[in-house]
Amino acid sequence: MASLLELKEIFRNADAVCFDVDSTVIREEGIDELAKFCGVGDAVAEMTRRAMGGTVTFKAALTARLGLIRPSYEQVQKLISDNPPQLTPGIRELVSRLQQRGVQVFLVSGGFQSIVEHVALQLNIPTANVFANRLKFYFNGEYAGFDETQPTAESGGKGKVITHLKEQFHFEKVVMIGDGATDMEACPPADCFIGFGGNVIRKQVKEKAKWYITHFDELLKELEER
Repeated sequence: MASLLELKEIFRNADAVCFDVDSTVIREEGIDELAKFCGVGDAVAEMTRRAMGGTVTFKAALTARLGLIRPSYEQVQKLISDNPPQLTPGIRELVSRLQQRGVQVFLVSGGFQSIVEHVALQLNIPTANVFANRLKFYFNGEYAGFDETQPTAESGGKGKVITHLKEQFHFEKVVMIGDGATDMEACPPADCFIGFGGNVIRKQVKEKAKWYITHFDELLKELEER
């Protein structure tokens, strides 16, 4: 097992950094915001808590939550325009600094492609670097389920994305940063996991992560060390 010093060295020399999005890059949980917008906020927030704690499989929780929300195409678009995701303080500067150093930045999320792509545009991250779940709609815009073939639709999916990135781009050092159990379990194949508690603290992640931060400034300082 790598020591904290070794993890910091991996981060400073990373080829790629993968960020979770909900409660990491943005302050809110996208699916909870969508649920509130569609009038089923409380029931879905409880399901999210259980999913993030690692007590139910991600796909089972996602299926159940979306079955309650049943968002239409119009509702998703209206949510993005009326209540755009709020970036976490420090993330814009951190992503920019990583990109200046030639590090590839990816968003790997159990959230929804349309919302995550909106976030990517704000951070100058190419939409090709977004891995997220795709909602499906009927021709009339009604909810028709989600694309279950996406790796991010199930537990262990973020690790599959990282394995794919390593194979495709021959990255040697990949870092995963996130607040939840699904982020922590992506290491390995990620070479370093950094737990993030700036928006919400997940007890299991805080206790088990060797490197745990509460503000992105801590990572900016690490980059200045070199």
